[in-house]
Amino acid sequence: MARSRHDGRSELPTGLVWVLALACGAMAANLYYAQTLIDEIGPQIGLDTSLAGLVTTLTQLGYGIGLLLIVPLADLVENRRLALVACIGAGLGSLTIALSQNAATFLVASIVTGLCSTGAQVLLPLASHLARAERQGHVIGLVMSGLLGGIMLARPVASYTAHLFGWRAVFFGSAGLMLAIGIALFTACPRRQPEARMAYSALVASVFLQLRKWHPLRMRAAYQGLLFAAFNLFWTAAPLLLIHRFSFSQQGIALFALAAAGGALVAPYAGRLADRGFAWRSTLAALAVTAASFLAADWTVAAGSLLGFAVVAVVLDAATQVNHVTGQRIIFALSQDARGRINSAYMTVMFLFGAFGSVIGSATYAAGGWHFAALTGVCLGSVALVLFLAFDSGASRTA
Repeated sequence: MARSRHDGRSELPTGLVWVLALACGAMAANLYYAQTLIDEIGPQIGLDTSLAGLVTTLTQLGYGIGLLLIVPLADLVENRRLALVACIGAGLGSLTIALSQNAATFLVASIVTGLCSTGAQVLLPLASHLARAERQGHVIGLVMSGLLGGIMLARPVASYTAHLFGWRAVFFGSAGLMLAIGIALFTACPRRQPEARMAYSALVASVFLQLRKWHPLRMRAAYQGLLFAAFNLFWTAAPLLLIHRFSFSQQGIALFALAAAGGALVAPYAGRLADRGFAWRSTLAALAVTAASFLAADWTVAAGSLLGFAVVAVVLDAATQVNHVTGQRIIFALSQDARGRINSAYMTVMFLFGAFGSVIGSATYAAGGWHFAALTGVCLGSVALVLFLAFDSGASRTA
């Protein structure tokens, strides 16, 4: 059975829950370490300023590919083994990044790191399978808090580490952390052999079938993909702005990113609003606030207000999380039997859209400074808002 190691047995150990949470957080963090460091990394690996966004774009593009090609394997391959292979791959990718001396090596290693970091999306459902039915929500919440913590802390940790030891130390540290997590999973995590006997090609094809079948899935993926692109645009261009306009060091960027990450704390409240029937209103607010945030960011920078810019960063992070949590609540209600494939489809589209936000951020900043980058962010948020108003039926206001 899928949960044979824990069905009818003792409670899932708290220590294992936190190992899974740390593993998910560390893997998710791999996608964001480079986001505040592109101004340092680009010149050292010979990457032109206008293409510096590729530093993070390809990591996230690899993650999007892994969501489609690797995550479905959790329904076929023993889960602990799959997670361990992902850990090893992500660790080797990070090590190669740290040792890279040219753009080609760095970018290929970034794709590999992103691809293997999808192990986080293997561990999340594994935690659900290992937990007793009456504690699944609690366990998943704790593991998700680890994943969210990794996303929140990645940028400030990377900036502060780079300030002290240089940017390569960030990726050496990530490689070591992946090794430690792999050892912990091998030691503490039970095996889980899925019961499914579907062919891999059919399993992957069924991910696309979910997109074709469910209109809400297609639309929620599009909304969040556009918002994630805007989010990545902001966090690619903002560090460049802080360095060149406000004379920030990497330590200063770390503090700014840590403060702005507080916006992600709204995620639990967004879920409660969706549960109470406010999903339509929450989505409308999130999309409108995203577009307005970029307008406000442009104004605050023009006025030279660093405090105002920081407030905008918090609000933008919050809007992105509200839409993401609301969207997942909606899509998970579509089919209980296909949640994994539905999540794979949603996350794949989201990351493929979002991956281009980083390269757009660096390109627009190089072409026209913060003003051009901010206006592009306004456009992305506005397109999502127009799509929502045009295609989301009034009936969904109670969904």
